[in-house]
Amino acid sequence: MKLVPGETTTLEDIAVTTPAWTWFDLAQLIPVDALVAAGDHVVNRNNRIFAEKRDALASVEELSQMLTTHRRSRGVRTAGAALPLLRVGCDSAPETMLRLALVRAGLPEPVLGWVVADEAGGHTVWPDLAYPEYMVAIQYDGAHHFERGRQELDIARNEATVRAGWTQVIITARLLNAFGSAAAVMKVRDALMRNGWDGRRLVG
Repeated sequence: MKLVPGETTTLEDIAVTTPAWTWFDLAQLIPVDALVAAGDHVVNRNNRIFAEKRDALASVEELSQMLTTHRRSRGVRTAGAALPLLRVGCDSAPETMLRLALVRAGLPEPVLGWVVADEAGGHTVWPDLAYPEYMVAIQYDGAHHFERGRQELDIARNEATVRAGWTQVIITARLLNAFGSAAAVMKVRDALMRNGWDGRRLVG
């Protein structure tokens, strides 16, 4: 695939391809869902009060432009299938995969970057995925969440979520590894239905 002007940059004085071009190039090598996860990483940005500010490596519009510029290239169909599924706010590939699994199971699409606030309006919890209408917060806990210091932070997070009146659903890496996404979908579906979702969008 031939590069055009603007598709290279420098990193520590070394010429490299831009994040947008690199994402598009991956479309020749990996399946759609993996490309969505890569794209979510590229477009992700946040300004959370408890974490270092993160700017996007590229915008969704820049990724879209790659499909226009290289519309005859290999991988364009995979990139075209992945592009509409990208969302700003996913912090990890497992979160992306969980989001995709929930939507494909017919659940409402979760909101990214939602802030659960306390009565004074202060930031209390940042769920990985959220359903504000039903006050359901989803946290994906990877392997590092089982470390002692992290567990104490998670307990405080969980208690703050409950105090704010939200239902919390914790999806662990162990659960996904043992039972797959179907188990996670069931946990989230049950929480939504307990909180008033009528399941009209549920499929299969």
